[in-house]
Amino acid sequence: MEIIERSKCVITGEKDLEYLYTFKDFPVYMGVTENCKDKDLKCDMTFMISKSSGMIQMKSLIALDDLYSENHNNSVGTVWMKHHNEFADFIKKFQPKNVLEIGGATGILAKVYMDKNNIKWSIIEPNPIPVEGCKAEFIKDFFNEKYILLDEYDSIVHSHVLEHMYEPDIFIKNLSDCLGEGKKMFFSIPNMMEMLKRKYTNTLNFEHTFFATEQYIEYLLAKFRFEILNKEYFMDDGSIFYAVEKRGNVDIKELDKNLYSVNKGIFIDYINYHRNMITKFNEKMKESNMKVYLFGAHIFTQYLIEFGLDTSKIISILDNDVHKQGKRLSGTELYVESPKILKDEEAAIVILKVGIYNSEIKKDILENINSNIEFLE
Repeated sequence: MEIIERSKCVITGEKDLEYLYTFKDFPVYMGVTENCKDKDLKCDMTFMISKSSGMIQMKSLIALDDLYSENHNNSVGTVWMKHHNEFADFIKKFQPKNVLEIGGATGILAKVYMDKNNIKWSIIEPNPIPVEGCKAEFIKDFFNEKYILLDEYDSIVHSHVLEHMYEPDIFIKNLSDCLGEGKKMFFSIPNMMEMLKRKYTNTLNFEHTFFATEQYIEYLLAKFRFEILNKEYFMDDGSIFYAVEKRGNVDIKELDKNLYSVNKGIFIDYINYHRNMITKFNEKMKESNMKVYLFGAHIFTQYLIEFGLDTSKIISILDNDVHKQGKRLSGTELYVESPKILKDEEAAIVILKVGIYNSEIKKDILENINSNIEFLE
């Protein structure tokens, strides 16, 4: 497994990184697998912070071929569908005619948009798994500087892609170089500042390797001559939608001077919160005679285990994604089952820490499967 070491701030380029925290031998792949456990890739997940910009970022990066060897994001659930529909409506306000989407995965966003609007839509995606009914053209590849698209496309779209970039400044520069003046870009990013404040464990990881908050994103947009036309929030802890246009000249934005102290404080609070929470969860499981299940075959569960969650009493991981059921979550010994197995339980505990999706999942279990379930959250 190839490891790439970061030695400077991903936003400013300053070599002033300060150590924050390390998760030893963290699972590299945040999905499920059918391989045996000894084939799971693991690496120390070390976080640093730039003293000048306050940017929190990962020190060691995993080569992309290893990190994205499989597609694990099927975007299951009502929250994701609501996101796709609202983002499609946001894009429609600007009436694009010929779109290039970067990292479209299943093509669900393209399908949602094209079901209501007859336009040309192409998708660059290294591991495409087209959803049924998607009419977009798929290009199996990673987007990079070789794609010079000045004339063919009038708009670029990407949804929850920017935060995955190892060099966000180069990524946005390449996007700027691809678009002629007056052409537009529409993108959605997770609201990372709100997510970290709320202690969501899918905020930073081997795929989200830098703290992609509004201040840093807007700094880079201005640096590479993108003017913000519109910005909307999807849920107060969900995503941020941007519509930007390539301009000849854009005023440079300055970063706040207090980002180092603010971001460092939020991160340390996040670490301490989880240490204390896991202690309480372990005590509760030790005292209880009920069966215990853990929801989420994804990064959420891997984080809880790395923080010290005792898995000896956990029966299995529950997940609504049928493609994950029957398989093992990478980096763990736990297999995935449908939440429907809770139906015949007189009483059981479900550990539920899946960020923005908590309410949706809890409601579904209580109303449609078993109203006697107790949640640790």
